[in-house]
Parts: sequence; C-alpha cells; structure tokens
Amino acid sequence: MKKLLLIVLFSGMMMGAYAQTDYNPNEIKLNILNTIVQGSVEIGYERFVDSDQSIGVEYLINDRFGYNGQGDGKKFNTSSLLVSYNFYFLNNDPEQGNIYVYPFFKYRFGDFTEPDGNGGIAVTDMNSGMIGIGAGYKWVQRDKFAIAPYVNIVRGFSEEVNDRFSAVEVNAGISIGYRF
Repeated sequence: MKKLLLIVLFSGMMMGAYAQTDYNPNEIKLNILNTIVQGSVEIGYERFVDSDQSIGVEYLINDRFGYNGQGDGKKFNTSSLLVSYNFYFLNNDPEQGNIYVYPFFKYRFGDFTEPDGNGGIAVTDMNSGMIGIGAGYKWVQRDKFAIAPYVNIVRGFSEEVNDRFSAVEVNAGISIGYRF
C-alpha cells in the first residue's frame, strides 16, 4: 500500500506542474524489449518541464538484477521504482531523433530465492537504493508516438545484494511511448 501511495504521489506532483506548451507535455511508455526478453513489465510516465527536459517515473514489475535468469530453483520476486531527470539534446527536427541522458535514483524491493546446496533455500533481501545514469536516442512521430532504445548503468548500495550480485548493474531496453 505504501508503494502504491508513493507512485500516486509522484504522479500527482508531475501532473500538477502543468505549463502552457506547443507540444504534448506527457508521455506514457512501456519497455517492450524487457517484456519480451525477461518477462518483466516496465511502465513509465514522463512529464516535460521544457522541450528539452523532463521528469520521469517508472515502475518495474518482476524486475531482475541485470539479465540474470530464473529457473533451476532461482526466483526473483522483486519490483522497482525509478525516478529520473532527463536531458534532451535537441536538433532542428525532433522527428529525426534526439540523444538524451538521464541521471536517476532506483529503489528495488523484494527478494531473490535459490537453492543453497544443502537442500534448503537461500533468500537474498533485494531491498536497496541505487543511483545511476543512462543514455538513449528517442524518435517522436507527429508529437504522438515515441520509440527510444537506451542503456543505463547503476550502482547499488546494499551489502547483502552486493555480496550475492555485482554492485554495478547494466540494463538496456527499447521503450515505446504515447504523448498527450
């Protein structure tokens, strides 16, 4: 319940910061690549505060650490909330695409279970905060539809997670968005 309240709070703050623009200031998006490859659902909302800057919030359901697989008794039971500030390097024709970079904060919650070798189950508490930076390239068609391949790198701060996985995680995706 607290997680849902936090998501609603962030979304409400961004919706309340309405500015008069000559472009669509809101975008909802889905990371289609990771939905296909990992079975995770990554949905997001982006609110443009100017034509070259935006604030983003993403909710990652079934978020996995990097591209580590499940199976053989290994199971990720995790989700994440990501908040970013995006900077776009605009060119003269936005339909030709724009490079963008985004520093972000991500909080993952849940656990990872796996066989421990003695017939039991080892549980890793995945609750941890992370900071990172990403970059991508976004094409927008008719100020309505957007497609953006991206890659990011993040550093986690949980000793328990870092003992089981690397402290640094790389992620990539292709988001498909709709502007309104």
